[in-house]
Amino acid sequence: MQPSFASAPPARVLVIDDEPQIRKFLEISLRAQGFAVELADTAQAGLDALAVRGADLVVLDMGLPDRDGLIVLRDIRAWSQVPVLVLTVRSNESDKVGALDAGANDYVTKPFGVQELMARIRVLLRWHAAAGEASPVFDDGRLHVDLARREVRLAGEPLALSRKEYALLAFLVQHAGRVVTQPQLLRELWGPTHQEDTHYLRILVGKLRQKLGDDAAAPRWIATEPGVGLRFLSSGQGL
Repeated sequence: MQPSFASAPPARVLVIDDEPQIRKFLEISLRAQGFAVELADTAQAGLDALAVRGADLVVLDMGLPDRDGLIVLRDIRAWSQVPVLVLTVRSNESDKVGALDAGANDYVTKPFGVQELMARIRVLLRWHAAAGEASPVFDDGRLHVDLARREVRLAGEPLALSRKEYALLAFLVQHAGRVVTQPQLLRELWGPTHQEDTHYLRILVGKLRQKLGDDAAAPRWIATEPGVGLRFLSSGQGL
């Protein structure tokens, strides 16, 4: 008898958006990529669907009619760590930072391209899967970061980093693929009283990039989201 192998079920994506055209567009695009899709047109319907049936990722519109997106994010984060990608027409940088600080994992600004959206969804699903794994090592063949041993190697050679430089790199690696906001980084590295001291972070990032040989204009590892924060580009993100 030939052995039978059960294929893994498709990742389930919950779309919470009040615009029928956007919901239809996302449903077609996501199903074409092999995802299972559930649609909700209000915040409450989305929260109910997530609570009852769950999801592997949530696509959340920030401009819902019955509840502000920030409130929905905080409601979700009160009991779930499901990855959340927010859709927003708000181009203000403070709004993006607010969404990320409230618990969003990433954001896409409307209007958006389907390829960008799918790439970000794939990154978040990979990150969420990797977060449950035990290995605390990042290695893309050139940069090696061992979080357990606190070791960093570049092209096989030990890389000497200051305590703060290592802390910054480790925090970014732990959140690979996600946008980490400036306030989050400042709180993590210098404490809650330094959330406005962005020049500290700017200087530290410059020093770390120099040691890594990472070009800010064409980054291999540390990308800047202008006015928002930083994103660690792990291998094969497809962005």
